[in-house]
Amino acid sequence: MVQRLQQEGLSDERVLQALITVPRHEFVDSALAIQAYEDTSLPIGHGQTISKPSVVGRMIAMLFGGATARQQGRLGRVLEIGTGCGYQAAVLAELSRQVVSIERLRPLHDKARLNLAKMRSPSQIRLIYGDGRLGHSQAAPFDSIIAAAGGEDLPPAWLAQLAPGGRLIAPMVSPGGRGQILVVIDHLVESGVSRFVRTEHEAVLFVPLKSGVM
Repeated sequence: MVQRLQQEGLSDERVLQALITVPRHEFVDSALAIQAYEDTSLPIGHGQTISKPSVVGRMIAMLFGGATARQQGRLGRVLEIGTGCGYQAAVLAELSRQVVSIERLRPLHDKARLNLAKMRSPSQIRLIYGDGRLGHSQAAPFDSIIAAAGGEDLPPAWLAQLAPGGRLIAPMVSPGGRGQILVVIDHLVESGVSRFVRTEHEAVLFVPLKSGVM
């Protein structure tokens, strides 16, 4: 899988090594394990999916373009919106100081906890059952924020919880309203003035971003 991702252009050695380290088949149902290393999303129940490895790799590699990550060589403190089965949190934990991951669906939150316990994943992963649109102000600010669900807007709480020098990446409905694109937000501070800079990238397909818990 990793060799294929390299051939397709994923070149960040840190991300490639993290993808090698975390066994994707341990995060999908046993009936789908044979497909775990294909570049495809797979159902994990409750209308949700585990993202394609190429998308996971691409988004995490883009996080390393943030000012803080460039300086430190690591992603620092990460907020993940949408834990799902826990796979991306495990990959992020290989590259960061701490991961706070929020899931709004109780069965998936519980599944991720079991998956990560089985993997003996690093202790710096903290799983939260809650509304991802609200972020997690108790642990803010975050150097990196990554969302695994896409909406029409970026919740104000995410921007408020993004540290100066930090970078946020999330799928969003495209300006034309057709499909989703990846959006990157950089929190820059220049001459004491704080501002957010937005750039738009390629088309993607993620589950919808929703409020509340279930």
